[in-house]
Amino acid sequence: MRIAPVAEVKAKLSAFLKASRSGPVVVTRNGKAVAVLLSVASDDEVEDIVLANSPKFQAIIARSREQIARGEGVPHEQFWAEIERSGRPSRPRTKAGRRTPR
Repeated sequence: MRIAPVAEVKAKLSAFLKASRSGPVVVTRNGKAVAVLLSVASDDEVEDIVLANSPKFQAIIARSREQIARGEGVPHEQFWAEIERSGRPSRPRTKAGRRTPR
């Protein structure tokens, strides 16, 4: 992990983007962390990072977990059976191109 002031990152952004391939770069202002540069390998990875840091998405996940804990969830097999009956696309594929497990 590397730590650098915002002025230095601004002046040498390309170098810091390259450095982020080796690990996160913490950007500071007045000695306090204000951002982190992370290297990403794919669009899927960007989406994972964005969703992990989205308060709205995290609230949806929390509500869903609460529903499941109360026994109000839809069983996995029932969910996919309903999707297949609806004519929507079949199960998503994993990053390796295989269908997700049932």
